[in-house]
Amino acid sequence: MEYNLADLFESVVDVVPDREALVYVDHPGTGAESRLTYRELDDAANRLAHHLLDSGLQAGEHLGLHLYNGVEYLQTVLACLKARLVPVNVNYRYVEEELVYLYADADLAALVFDAEFTGRVAAALPQTTKLRHLVRVGEPPADAPALEVVEFAAAETAGSPERGFAPRSADDLFIIYTGGTTGMPKGVMWRQEDLFFAGLFGGAPSGEPVKRPEELAERVAAGGAGLTFFPAPPLMHGTSTLTSFVAFNYGQRIVIHRKYAPEEVLRTIEKEKVSSISLVGDAMLRPLIDALRGPLRGTDTSSLFSISSSGAIMSDTVRAELRELVPNALLLNNFGSSESGSNGKATEDSGPEKGFRLEVNERTAVVDPVTHEPVAVGEPGRLAQRGHVPLGYYNDPAKTAETFFQRNGERWVLLGDMATVDEEGIVTVLGRGSQCINTGGEKVYPEEVEQALKAHPDVYDALVAGVPDAKWGNHVAAVVQVRPGAAAPTLEQIQTHCRTKLAGYKIPRQLVITPEIHRSPSGKADYRWAKAVAAEADRPGADAGP
Repeated sequence: MEYNLADLFESVVDVVPDREALVYVDHPGTGAESRLTYRELDDAANRLAHHLLDSGLQAGEHLGLHLYNGVEYLQTVLACLKARLVPVNVNYRYVEEELVYLYADADLAALVFDAEFTGRVAAALPQTTKLRHLVRVGEPPADAPALEVVEFAAAETAGSPERGFAPRSADDLFIIYTGGTTGMPKGVMWRQEDLFFAGLFGGAPSGEPVKRPEELAERVAAGGAGLTFFPAPPLMHGTSTLTSFVAFNYGQRIVIHRKYAPEEVLRTIEKEKVSSISLVGDAMLRPLIDALRGPLRGTDTSSLFSISSSGAIMSDTVRAELRELVPNALLLNNFGSSESGSNGKATEDSGPEKGFRLEVNERTAVVDPVTHEPVAVGEPGRLAQRGHVPLGYYNDPAKTAETFFQRNGERWVLLGDMATVDEEGIVTVLGRGSQCINTGGEKVYPEEVEQALKAHPDVYDALVAGVPDAKWGNHVAAVVQVRPGAAAPTLEQIQTHCRTKLAGYKIPRQLVITPEIHRSPSGKADYRWAKAVAAEADRPGADAGP
Protein backbone atom coordinates (compact mmCIF):
# COMPACT_ATOMS: atom_id res chain seq x y z
CA MET A 1 0.00 0.00 0.00
CA GLU A 2 1.22 3.49 -0.88
CA TYR A 3 0.22 7.01 0.10
CA ASN A 4 -2.51 7.08 -2.52
CA LEU A 5 -5.68 8.94 -1.54
CA ALA A 6 -8.04 6.28 -2.91
CA ASP A 7 -6.13 3.47 -1.18
CA LEU A 8 -6.16 5.42 2.08
CA PHE A 9 -9.89 6.14 1.80
CA GLU A 10 -10.68 2.48 1.10
CA SER A 11 -8.60 1.41 4.09
CA VAL A 12 -10.74 3.65 6.31
CA VAL A 13 -13.96 2.32 4.74
CA ASP A 14 -12.88 -1.22 5.54
CA VAL A 15 -12.57 -0.52 9.29
CA VAL A 16 -15.65 1.72 9.77
CA PRO A 17 -18.02 0.77 6.91
CA ASP A 18 -21.25 1.56 8.77
CA ARG A 19 -20.12 4.87 10.24
CA GLU A 20 -21.83 7.95 8.77
CA ALA A 21 -19.47 9.71 6.37
CA LEU A 22 -21.46 12.44 4.62
CA VAL A 23 -24.54 14.54 5.31
CA TYR A 24 -25.66 16.72 2.43
CA VAL A 25 -28.33 19.41 2.74
CA ASP A 26 -29.59 19.85 -0.82
CA HIS A 27 -31.85 22.87 -0.47
CA PRO A 28 -31.32 24.67 2.84
CA GLY A 29 -34.59 25.31 4.61
CA THR A 30 -36.56 22.53 2.85
CA GLY A 31 -35.32 19.66 5.00
CA ALA A 32 -34.15 17.71 1.94
CA GLU A 33 -30.96 15.88 2.73
CA SER A 34 -28.85 12.82 1.94
CA ARG A 35 -26.92 10.66 4.39
CA LEU A 36 -24.28 8.14 3.36
CA THR A 37 -22.19 5.74 5.40
CA TYR A 38 -18.58 5.08 4.46
CA ARG A 39 -19.62 1.87 2.68
CA GLU A 40 -22.42 3.63 0.77
CA LEU A 41 -20.11 6.46 -0.34
CA ASP A 42 -17.47 3.92 -1.37
CA ASP A 43 -19.98 1.89 -3.39
CA ALA A 44 -21.31 5.03 -5.09
CA ALA A 45 -17.78 6.15 -6.03
CA ASN A 46 -17.01 2.65 -7.35
CA ARG A 47 -20.06 2.75 -9.61
CA LEU A 48 -19.09 6.06 -11.15
CA ALA A 49 -15.44 5.05 -11.49
CA HIS A 50 -16.38 1.89 -13.42
CA HIS A 51 -18.68 3.92 -15.68
CA LEU A 52 -15.88 6.34 -16.49
CA LEU A 53 -13.46 3.53 -17.33
CA ASP A 54 -16.12 1.66 -19.31
CA SER A 55 -16.65 4.87 -21.32
CA GLY A 56 -13.09 4.64 -22.63
CA LEU A 57 -11.32 7.06 -20.31
CA GLN A 58 -7.75 6.06 -19.54
CA ALA A 59 -5.68 6.33 -16.37
CA GLY A 60 -3.96 9.70 -16.26
CA GLU A 61 -6.60 11.56 -18.29
CA HIS A 62 -8.20 14.65 -16.76
CA LEU A 63 -11.81 15.06 -15.65
CA GLY A 64 -13.33 18.43 -14.78
CA LEU A 65 -15.79 18.96 -11.92
CA HIS A 66 -18.09 21.85 -12.90
CA LEU A 67 -20.39 21.46 -9.93
CA TYR A 68 -21.97 23.09 -6.93
CA ASN A 69 -21.47 21.36 -3.59
CA GLY A 70 -23.17 17.99 -3.39
CA VAL A 71 -22.74 14.27 -2.91
CA GLU A 72 -21.89 14.13 -6.62
CA TYR A 73 -18.86 16.36 -6.15
CA LEU A 74 -17.10 14.21 -3.54
CA GLN A 75 -18.33 11.01 -5.21
CA THR A 76 -16.74 12.16 -8.48
CA VAL A 77 -13.44 13.10 -6.84
CA LEU A 78 -13.29 9.67 -5.21
CA ALA A 79 -14.26 7.98 -8.48
CA CYS A 80 -11.41 9.76 -10.27
CA LEU A 81 -8.92 8.71 -7.61
CA LYS A 82 -10.10 5.11 -7.73
CA ALA A 83 -9.86 4.97 -11.55
CA ARG A 84 -6.53 6.85 -11.60
CA LEU A 85 -8.12 9.74 -13.47
CA VAL A 86 -7.00 13.24 -12.50
CA PRO A 87 -9.72 15.41 -10.92
CA VAL A 88 -9.68 19.09 -11.95
CA ASN A 89 -11.79 21.71 -10.17
CA VAL A 90 -13.74 24.14 -12.38
CA ASN A 91 -14.90 27.51 -11.05
CA TYR A 92 -18.68 27.48 -11.56
CA ARG A 93 -18.76 31.26 -11.95
CA TYR A 94 -16.71 31.14 -15.13
CA VAL A 95 -18.40 32.22 -18.35
CA GLU A 96 -17.76 30.93 -21.85
CA GLU A 97 -14.36 32.51 -22.54
CA GLU A 98 -12.94 31.48 -19.16
CA LEU A 99 -14.31 27.96 -19.51
CA VAL A 100 -12.78 27.58 -22.96
CA TYR A 101 -9.42 28.58 -21.49
CA LEU A 102 -9.64 26.19 -18.53
CA TYR A 103 -11.07 23.22 -20.46
CA ALA A 104 -8.21 23.56 -22.96
CA ASP A 105 -5.42 24.42 -20.52
CA ALA A 106 -6.34 21.44 -18.33
CA ASP A 107 -6.66 19.07 -21.32
CA LEU A 108 -10.01 17.84 -20.05
CA ALA A 109 -11.13 14.54 -21.53
CA ALA A 110 -14.34 14.36 -19.47
CA LEU A 111 -16.60 16.71 -17.56
CA VAL A 112 -19.16 16.18 -14.81
CA PHE A 113 -21.38 19.26 -14.57
CA ASP A 114 -24.55 20.53 -12.96
CA ALA A 115 -27.52 20.89 -15.28
CA GLU A 116 -27.74 24.63 -14.56
CA PHE A 117 -24.48 25.08 -16.47
CA THR A 118 -25.67 23.30 -19.64
CA GLY A 119 -25.77 26.52 -21.64
CA ARG A 120 -22.23 27.54 -20.70
CA VAL A 121 -20.87 24.05 -21.35
CA ALA A 122 -22.60 23.93 -24.74
CA ALA A 123 -21.10 27.31 -25.69
CA ALA A 124 -17.57 26.31 -24.70
CA LEU A 125 -17.62 22.76 -26.05
CA PRO A 126 -17.13 23.53 -29.79
CA GLN A 127 -13.93 25.40 -28.94
CA THR A 128 -12.35 22.42 -27.17
CA THR A 129 -10.60 19.50 -28.87
CA LYS A 130 -10.09 16.79 -26.23
CA LEU A 131 -13.30 16.93 -24.19
CA ARG A 132 -15.28 13.87 -25.33
CA HIS A 133 -17.34 12.54 -22.40
CA LEU A 134 -20.01 14.54 -20.56
CA VAL A 135 -21.91 13.50 -17.45
CA ARG A 136 -24.72 15.79 -16.32
CA VAL A 137 -26.18 16.06 -12.82
CA GLY A 138 -29.87 16.91 -12.62
CA GLU A 139 -32.46 18.13 -15.10
CA PRO A 140 -31.50 21.01 -17.41
CA PRO A 141 -33.70 24.09 -17.90
CA ALA A 142 -36.38 23.72 -20.58
CA ASP A 143 -34.57 26.12 -22.91
CA ALA A 144 -31.14 24.51 -22.48
CA PRO A 145 -29.35 23.54 -25.71
CA ALA A 146 -29.18 19.86 -26.60
CA LEU A 147 -25.98 18.05 -25.66
CA GLU A 148 -24.83 14.45 -26.02
CA VAL A 149 -24.52 13.55 -22.34
CA VAL A 150 -24.86 10.68 -19.93
CA GLU A 151 -27.12 11.51 -17.02
CA PHE A 152 -25.35 11.10 -13.68
CA ALA A 153 -28.02 8.77 -12.29
CA ALA A 154 -27.70 6.51 -15.35
CA ALA A 155 -23.90 6.50 -15.11
CA GLU A 156 -24.11 5.52 -11.46
CA THR A 157 -26.63 2.75 -12.15
CA ALA A 158 -24.52 1.28 -14.98
CA GLY A 159 -21.33 0.90 -12.95
CA SER A 160 -20.40 -1.91 -10.60
CA PRO A 161 -20.33 -1.22 -6.85
CA GLU A 162 -17.29 -3.48 -6.47
CA ARG A 163 -13.73 -2.21 -6.45
CA GLY A 164 -11.59 -4.29 -8.80
CA PHE A 165 -9.40 -1.42 -10.01
CA ALA A 166 -5.82 -1.50 -11.25
CA PRO A 167 -3.06 -0.87 -8.69
CA ARG A 168 -2.54 2.78 -7.86
CA SER A 169 0.51 4.84 -7.00
CA ALA A 170 1.62 7.58 -4.64
CA ASP A 171 2.70 9.35 -7.84
CA ASP A 172 -0.87 9.62 -9.16
CA LEU A 173 -1.75 13.26 -9.76
CA PHE A 174 -4.27 15.59 -8.15
CA ILE A 175 -4.59 18.99 -9.86
CA ILE A 176 -5.91 22.10 -8.09
CA TYR A 177 -6.61 25.11 -10.29
CA THR A 178 -6.00 28.44 -8.59
CA GLY A 179 -8.77 31.02 -8.39
CA GLY A 180 -7.34 33.31 -11.04
CA THR A 181 -8.10 36.50 -9.05
CA THR A 182 -4.79 38.08 -10.10
CA GLY A 183 -4.40 36.49 -13.56
CA MET A 184 -5.41 33.41 -15.52
CA PRO A 185 -5.89 30.32 -13.33
CA LYS A 186 -3.03 27.84 -13.10
CA GLY A 187 -3.22 24.10 -12.49
CA VAL A 188 -1.08 23.09 -9.51
CA MET A 189 0.13 19.49 -9.98
CA TRP A 190 0.39 17.48 -6.78
CA ARG A 191 1.68 13.96 -6.32
CA GLN A 192 -0.87 12.37 -4.00
CA GLU A 193 1.76 11.45 -1.41
CA ASP A 194 2.95 15.07 -1.28
CA LEU A 195 -0.62 16.35 -1.01
CA PHE A 196 -1.34 13.88 1.80
CA PHE A 197 1.49 15.28 3.91
CA ALA A 198 1.38 18.97 2.90
CA GLY A 199 -2.38 19.51 2.51
CA LEU A 200 -3.87 16.74 4.67
CA PHE A 201 -1.35 16.94 7.55
CA GLY A 202 -0.22 13.35 7.07
CA GLY A 203 -3.49 12.15 8.56
CA ALA A 204 -3.01 14.10 11.80
CA PRO A 205 -3.69 17.87 11.83
CA SER A 206 -2.96 18.10 15.55
CA GLY A 207 -0.50 15.26 16.09
CA GLU A 208 2.24 13.15 14.59
CA PRO A 209 1.81 12.27 10.89
CA VAL A 210 1.46 8.58 10.13
CA LYS A 211 4.69 6.73 9.39
CA ARG A 212 3.10 3.99 7.27
CA PRO A 213 0.03 4.17 4.96
CA GLU A 214 -1.57 1.29 6.90
CA GLU A 215 -1.32 3.29 10.12
CA LEU A 216 -4.11 5.64 9.00
CA ALA A 217 -6.81 2.94 9.21
CA GLU A 218 -5.25 1.53 12.38
CA ARG A 219 -5.70 4.89 14.07
CA VAL A 220 -9.31 5.14 12.83
CA ALA A 221 -10.09 1.64 14.10
CA ALA A 222 -8.61 2.45 17.49
CA GLY A 223 -10.52 5.72 17.79
CA GLY A 224 -14.21 6.53 17.73
CA ALA A 225 -16.79 8.62 15.95
CA GLY A 226 -18.16 11.89 17.27
CA LEU A 227 -16.57 14.68 15.21
CA THR A 228 -18.43 16.54 12.46
CA PHE A 229 -16.56 18.76 10.00
CA PHE A 230 -18.39 21.45 8.04
CA PRO A 231 -16.48 22.86 5.03
CA ALA A 232 -18.76 25.79 4.23
CA PRO A 233 -17.05 27.26 1.12
CA PRO A 234 -17.56 25.73 -2.35
CA LEU A 235 -15.83 22.40 -2.88
CA MET A 236 -14.48 23.79 -6.17
CA HIS A 237 -11.89 25.57 -4.03
CA GLY A 238 -9.13 23.33 -2.76
CA THR A 239 -9.60 24.25 0.91
CA SER A 240 -13.05 22.65 1.21
CA THR A 241 -12.18 19.49 -0.71
CA LEU A 242 -9.02 19.01 1.37
CA THR A 243 -10.99 19.63 4.58
CA SER A 244 -13.36 16.85 3.50
CA PHE A 245 -10.45 14.47 3.03
CA VAL A 246 -8.99 15.44 6.39
CA ALA A 247 -12.30 14.29 7.92
CA PHE A 248 -12.31 11.08 5.87
CA ASN A 249 -8.75 10.33 7.02
CA TYR A 250 -10.03 10.58 10.59
CA GLY A 251 -12.99 8.32 9.84
CA GLN A 252 -15.29 11.16 10.87
CA ARG A 253 -18.33 12.81 9.33
CA ILE A 254 -18.66 15.86 7.10
CA VAL A 255 -21.66 18.08 6.43
CA ILE A 256 -22.02 20.14 3.26
CA HIS A 257 -24.59 22.58 1.88
CA ARG A 258 -25.21 23.18 -1.79
CA LYS A 259 -24.64 26.92 -1.36
CA TYR A 260 -23.60 29.14 1.53
CA ALA A 261 -26.63 30.43 3.44
CA PRO A 262 -25.58 31.76 6.88
CA GLU A 263 -28.88 31.16 8.68
CA GLU A 264 -29.07 27.59 7.39
CA VAL A 265 -25.43 27.04 8.35
CA LEU A 266 -26.30 27.91 11.94
CA ARG A 267 -29.34 25.62 11.93
CA THR A 268 -27.13 22.80 10.66
CA ILE A 269 -24.49 23.47 13.32
CA GLU A 270 -27.18 23.08 15.98
CA LYS A 271 -28.92 20.07 14.40
CA GLU A 272 -25.84 18.05 13.43
CA LYS A 273 -23.70 19.09 16.43
CA VAL A 274 -20.91 20.37 14.18
CA SER A 275 -17.47 20.23 15.79
CA SER A 276 -15.43 22.25 13.32
CA ILE A 277 -16.44 24.69 10.61
CA SER A 278 -14.12 26.16 8.01
CA LEU A 279 -14.85 29.40 6.16
CA VAL A 280 -12.94 32.03 4.18
CA GLY A 281 -12.42 35.35 5.93
CA ASP A 282 -14.77 38.10 6.98
CA ALA A 283 -16.89 37.88 3.82
CA MET A 284 -18.32 34.58 5.06
CA LEU A 285 -18.04 35.22 8.80
CA ARG A 286 -19.73 38.63 9.05
CA PRO A 287 -23.09 37.35 7.69
CA LEU A 288 -22.86 34.47 10.17
CA ILE A 289 -22.33 36.95 13.01
CA ASP A 290 -25.26 39.06 11.79
CA ALA A 291 -27.49 35.99 11.85
CA LEU A 292 -26.35 35.09 15.37
CA ARG A 293 -27.10 38.61 16.55
CA GLY A 294 -30.42 38.73 14.70
CA PRO A 295 -32.84 36.05 13.46
CA LEU A 296 -30.78 33.09 14.76
CA ARG A 297 -30.06 34.58 18.18
CA GLY A 298 -29.94 31.78 20.74
CA THR A 299 -28.85 29.06 18.30
CA ASP A 300 -26.99 26.32 20.17
CA THR A 301 -23.38 26.43 18.96
CA SER A 302 -21.93 24.70 22.01
CA SER A 303 -20.76 21.72 19.90
CA LEU A 304 -18.31 23.94 17.99
CA PHE A 305 -14.75 23.22 18.97
CA SER A 306 -13.12 25.34 16.24
CA ILE A 307 -13.92 28.00 13.67
CA SER A 308 -11.19 28.33 11.08
CA SER A 309 -10.54 30.73 8.23
CA SER A 310 -8.30 29.83 5.31
CA GLY A 311 -7.59 31.77 2.13
CA ALA A 312 -8.49 35.14 3.69
CA ILE A 313 -7.79 36.74 7.05
CA MET A 314 -10.29 36.73 9.90
CA SER A 315 -10.00 40.32 11.09
CA ASP A 316 -9.58 41.42 14.71
CA THR A 317 -13.09 42.88 14.72
CA VAL A 318 -14.65 39.62 13.58
CA ARG A 319 -12.56 37.58 16.02
CA ALA A 320 -13.72 39.78 18.90
CA GLU A 321 -17.38 39.37 17.92
CA LEU A 322 -17.01 35.60 17.56
CA ARG A 323 -15.36 35.32 20.99
CA GLU A 324 -18.43 37.02 22.44
CA LEU A 325 -20.99 34.98 20.49
CA VAL A 326 -19.26 31.58 20.38
CA PRO A 327 -17.02 31.66 23.47
CA ASN A 328 -16.39 27.91 23.49
CA ALA A 329 -14.82 27.78 20.00
CA LEU A 330 -11.14 28.03 19.15
CA LEU A 331 -10.63 30.69 16.44
CA LEU A 332 -8.00 29.81 13.87
CA ASN A 333 -6.53 31.98 11.13
CA ASN A 334 -4.94 29.27 9.00
CA PHE A 335 -2.47 30.15 6.29
CA GLY A 336 -1.70 28.16 3.18
CA SER A 337 -2.14 28.05 -0.57
CA SER A 338 -2.81 25.79 -3.54
CA GLU A 339 0.96 25.60 -4.06
CA SER A 340 1.99 24.81 -0.48
CA GLY A 341 -0.86 23.16 1.39
CA SER A 342 -0.59 24.36 4.99
CA ASN A 343 2.09 26.80 6.16
CA GLY A 344 0.90 27.61 9.67
CA LYS A 345 -1.56 29.66 11.69
CA ALA A 346 -1.77 33.21 13.00
CA THR A 347 -0.55 34.09 16.47
CA GLU A 348 -2.93 35.46 19.08
CA ASP A 349 -1.36 38.93 18.83
CA SER A 350 -1.72 39.02 15.05
CA GLY A 351 -3.65 42.12 13.95
CA PRO A 352 -3.49 45.62 12.48
CA GLU A 353 -0.99 46.93 15.04
CA LYS A 354 1.59 44.12 14.83
CA GLY A 355 0.72 42.76 11.40
CA PHE A 356 -0.39 39.33 10.26
CA ARG A 357 1.97 37.15 12.32
CA LEU A 358 2.32 33.41 11.76
CA GLU A 359 3.65 30.41 13.59
CA VAL A 360 4.88 28.48 10.58
CA ASN A 361 5.72 24.80 10.23
CA GLU A 362 9.31 23.59 9.93
CA ARG A 363 9.06 23.34 6.14
CA THR A 364 8.29 27.06 5.67
CA ALA A 365 10.92 29.81 5.43
CA VAL A 366 11.37 33.38 4.21
CA VAL A 367 13.93 33.52 1.39
CA ASP A 368 15.48 35.98 -1.00
CA PRO A 369 13.45 35.66 -4.23
CA VAL A 370 16.62 35.78 -6.36
CA THR A 371 19.25 33.81 -4.40
CA HIS A 372 16.71 31.59 -2.59
CA GLU A 373 18.80 31.89 0.57
CA PRO A 374 17.10 32.61 3.93
CA VAL A 375 16.79 36.33 4.64
CA ALA A 376 18.19 38.01 7.72
CA VAL A 377 15.93 38.80 10.67
CA GLY A 378 13.67 41.73 9.78
CA GLU A 379 14.59 41.74 6.09
CA PRO A 380 11.73 41.33 3.58
CA GLY A 381 11.66 38.23 1.40
CA ARG A 382 9.26 35.72 -0.10
CA LEU A 383 7.62 32.85 1.72
CA ALA A 384 8.79 29.46 0.50
CA GLN A 385 8.15 25.85 1.39
CA ARG A 386 10.28 22.74 0.99
CA GLY A 387 9.84 19.00 0.92
CA HIS A 388 6.32 17.89 0.04
CA VAL A 389 5.59 20.50 -2.65
CA PRO A 390 3.86 20.26 -6.06
CA LEU A 391 5.59 19.16 -9.23
CA GLY A 392 4.77 22.46 -10.91
CA TYR A 393 2.06 24.13 -12.97
CA TYR A 394 0.31 22.08 -15.62
CA ASN A 395 1.03 23.27 -19.16
CA ASP A 396 3.21 26.14 -17.93
CA PRO A 397 6.93 25.28 -17.87
CA ALA A 398 7.95 28.95 -17.71
CA LYS A 399 5.91 29.68 -14.59
CA THR A 400 7.04 26.38 -13.10
CA ALA A 401 10.71 27.31 -13.57
CA GLU A 402 10.03 30.71 -12.00
CA THR A 403 8.22 29.32 -8.96
CA PHE A 404 9.89 25.99 -8.12
CA PHE A 405 13.58 25.52 -7.32
CA GLN A 406 16.10 23.14 -5.79
CA ARG A 407 18.22 24.00 -2.76
CA ASN A 408 20.41 21.67 -0.70
CA GLY A 409 18.99 18.67 -2.52
CA GLU A 410 15.38 19.55 -1.67
CA ARG A 411 12.56 20.81 -3.85
CA TRP A 412 11.12 24.20 -2.89
CA VAL A 413 8.18 26.31 -4.00
CA LEU A 414 8.42 30.11 -3.94
CA LEU A 415 5.10 31.57 -2.83
CA GLY A 416 3.63 34.93 -3.78
CA ASP A 417 3.57 36.41 -0.28
CA MET A 418 6.18 38.89 0.95
CA ALA A 419 7.17 38.45 4.58
CA THR A 420 9.75 39.02 7.31
CA VAL A 421 10.88 36.75 10.14
CA ASP A 422 11.88 37.72 13.70
CA GLU A 423 14.37 36.26 16.19
CA GLU A 424 11.81 33.76 17.49
CA GLY A 425 10.95 32.47 14.04
CA ILE A 426 7.58 34.24 13.90
CA VAL A 427 6.78 35.27 10.32
CA THR A 428 4.96 38.52 9.55
CA VAL A 429 3.17 38.36 6.21
CA LEU A 430 3.28 41.70 4.42
CA GLY A 431 1.01 40.74 1.54
CA ARG A 432 0.97 39.44 -1.99
CA GLY A 433 3.87 40.86 -3.95
CA SER A 434 1.69 41.12 -7.05
CA GLN A 435 -0.71 43.45 -5.22
CA CYS A 436 1.94 45.66 -3.59
CA ILE A 437 1.27 49.40 -4.10
CA ASN A 438 4.30 51.61 -4.72
CA THR A 439 3.38 55.09 -3.55
CA GLY A 440 6.02 57.81 -3.36
CA GLY A 441 8.72 55.12 -3.27
CA GLU A 442 7.14 53.32 -0.29
CA LYS A 443 5.60 49.85 -0.48
CA VAL A 444 2.08 49.32 0.81
CA TYR A 445 0.47 45.88 1.01
CA PRO A 446 -3.33 46.00 0.67
CA GLU A 447 -3.97 43.36 3.32
CA GLU A 448 -2.62 45.41 6.21
CA VAL A 449 -4.66 48.47 5.20
CA GLU A 450 -7.76 46.29 4.84
CA GLN A 451 -7.25 45.00 8.38
CA ALA A 452 -7.19 48.57 9.68
CA LEU A 453 -10.27 49.54 7.66
CA LYS A 454 -12.28 46.58 8.94
CA ALA A 455 -11.63 47.70 12.51
CA HIS A 456 -13.73 50.82 11.80
CA PRO A 457 -17.19 50.31 13.37
CA ASP A 458 -19.05 51.37 10.21
CA VAL A 459 -17.03 49.26 7.73
CA TYR A 460 -18.52 45.90 6.83
CA ASP A 461 -15.95 44.86 4.20
CA ALA A 462 -13.11 46.50 2.30
CA LEU A 463 -10.54 46.02 -0.44
CA VAL A 464 -7.54 48.23 -1.16
CA ALA A 465 -5.91 48.91 -4.52
CA GLY A 466 -3.36 51.23 -6.06
CA VAL A 467 -4.54 53.90 -8.50
CA PRO A 468 -2.14 55.77 -10.85
CA ASP A 469 -1.23 59.17 -9.44
CA ALA A 470 0.74 61.95 -11.13
CA LYS A 471 2.46 62.99 -7.91
CA TRP A 472 2.93 59.69 -6.03
CA GLY A 473 3.11 57.18 -8.86
CA ASN A 474 0.16 55.41 -7.24
CA HIS A 475 -2.06 56.31 -4.34
CA VAL A 476 -3.82 54.02 -1.89
CA ALA A 477 -7.54 53.69 -2.60
CA ALA A 478 -10.04 52.09 -0.23
CA VAL A 479 -13.16 50.44 -1.66
CA VAL A 480 -15.58 50.06 1.24
CA GLN A 481 -18.89 48.35 1.89
CA VAL A 482 -20.69 50.04 4.79
CA ARG A 483 -22.23 48.05 7.62
CA PRO A 484 -26.04 47.80 7.26
CA GLY A 485 -27.77 50.64 9.06
CA ALA A 486 -24.57 52.67 9.47
CA ALA A 487 -23.82 56.03 7.90
CA ALA A 488 -21.15 56.00 5.23
CA PRO A 489 -17.90 57.37 6.68
CA THR A 490 -16.12 60.23 4.97
CA LEU A 491 -12.57 60.01 3.65
CA GLU A 492 -11.45 62.26 6.50
CA GLN A 493 -13.02 59.95 9.09
CA ILE A 494 -11.40 56.91 7.49
CA GLN A 495 -8.03 58.65 7.47
CA THR A 496 -8.33 59.68 11.12
CA HIS A 497 -9.20 56.10 12.07
CA CYS A 498 -6.33 54.58 10.05
CA ARG A 499 -3.71 56.98 11.48
CA THR A 500 -4.03 55.20 14.82
CA LYS A 501 -3.01 51.90 13.20
CA LEU A 502 -0.88 52.64 10.13
CA ALA A 503 2.11 54.71 9.02
CA GLY A 504 1.17 57.92 7.19
CA TYR A 505 2.12 56.71 3.70
CA LYS A 506 -0.28 53.75 4.06
CA ILE A 507 -3.32 55.93 4.77
CA PRO A 508 -5.95 55.80 1.97
CA ARG A 509 -6.04 58.95 -0.15
CA GLN A 510 -9.22 57.92 -1.89
CA LEU A 511 -12.46 56.38 -0.62
CA VAL A 512 -15.05 54.64 -2.78
CA ILE A 513 -18.30 53.49 -1.18
CA THR A 514 -19.82 50.48 -2.93
CA PRO A 515 -23.02 48.54 -2.21
CA GLU A 516 -21.11 45.25 -2.13
CA ILE A 517 -17.50 44.09 -2.28
CA HIS A 518 -16.87 41.65 -5.11
CA ARG A 519 -15.32 38.39 -3.97
CA SER A 520 -15.18 34.82 -5.22
CA PRO A 521 -17.83 32.39 -3.89
CA SER A 522 -15.29 31.31 -1.26
CA GLY A 523 -14.68 34.89 -0.07
CA LYS A 524 -11.34 35.54 -1.75
CA ALA A 525 -10.59 39.10 -2.83
CA ASP A 526 -11.14 40.26 -6.42
CA TYR A 527 -8.40 42.88 -6.68
CA ARG A 528 -8.86 43.43 -10.40
CA TRP A 529 -12.42 44.54 -9.70
CA ALA A 530 -11.33 46.80 -6.81
CA LYS A 531 -8.65 48.47 -8.90
CA ALA A 532 -11.09 49.07 -11.76
CA VAL A 533 -13.73 50.54 -9.41
CA ALA A 534 -11.22 52.85 -7.75
CA ALA A 535 -9.71 53.97 -11.07
CA GLU A 536 -13.15 54.72 -12.50
CA ALA A 537 -14.13 56.72 -9.41
CA ASP A 538 -10.86 58.69 -9.69
CA ARG A 539 -11.72 59.80 -13.23
CA PRO A 540 -12.32 63.57 -13.52
CA GLY A 541 -16.01 64.22 -13.05
CA ALA A 542 -16.73 60.75 -11.60
CA ASP A 543 -18.64 60.34 -8.35
CA ALA A 544 -16.27 58.67 -5.88
CA GLY A 545 -18.88 58.44 -3.13
CA PRO A 546 -19.03 60.39 0.14
